[in-house]
Amino acid sequence: MTGCDTHVHVIGEAARYPMVEGRHYTPGPASVAQLQAHLQRQALDSAVIIQPSVYGTDNRCLLDALADMKGAARGVAVPDRAVSAATLQAWHVQGVRGIRINLESAGQAQAAALAQELSHWAPRIAGLGWHLQVYAPLQAVVEGMNEAGPLPVPVVLDHFALWNDVAAEAGLRQAVADKLARGEVYIKLSASYRVPLAARELKALALHWLQLRPDRLLWASDWPHTNREPGRHRLEVSAYRAIASQQLVQEREGWLASPEARRQVLVDNPSRLYGFGA
Repeated sequence: MTGCDTHVHVIGEAARYPMVEGRHYTPGPASVAQLQAHLQRQALDSAVIIQPSVYGTDNRCLLDALADMKGAARGVAVPDRAVSAATLQAWHVQGVRGIRINLESAGQAQAAALAQELSHWAPRIAGLGWHLQVYAPLQAVVEGMNEAGPLPVPVVLDHFALWNDVAAEAGLRQAVADKLARGEVYIKLSASYRVPLAARELKALALHWLQLRPDRLLWASDWPHTNREPGRHRLEVSAYRAIASQQLVQEREGWLASPEARRQVLVDNPSRLYGFGA
């Protein structure tokens, strides 16, 4: 394994994989072949495919993409609450290793909603060795995790934990750093365009976190960089963000400045969390 991109999406043909009517944006196709080309440009050999919000709890596109990747990918699904234990076990065999809780795309910022999701799913997936991946505002993450209490599974926070530079949020930022230091969360160094910090501030943050817990950081591209174009209706196709491959490489090399850091974040951590080689 030369390295893993831990946050990508695959979007299939609309006729085969219909999107939910209530989606907040509409992406165009992003195929497994295009994903493989992206990984090659990044000099990486594996990926974690994340269920996008546009498919709701219909995980067929994700599961088909895992099959097409022939062992070079793992998945993070979004199941219905009524999903059976047998289905979760079957998904494990197919490569799923976690469940995503996405409150940001749904426009829900309540800590109580996150606490309920964490408390519901954690005991159901603990025996599988899975994790919970959370995409939610900083305040909801801190307060929701505190309300849920200790969990029997790892928690992964998307996209720099949606960090921000608002002075009033300083206590929340410190709380996230404390959770990282205690090993309660993993944080993805990903999607700089979703975080309102300058490049130098993001780099400083990544280096700080590397000093705290290098074994709890992951890197991801957020490929194919989903977006809702201004002025586009939510049911009209929005173009993906134009993020150059070289920009991703340069960011990654800045955040992971040493060979040891690159090995830890790109290989060792994802191998352990997602069970590559197992």
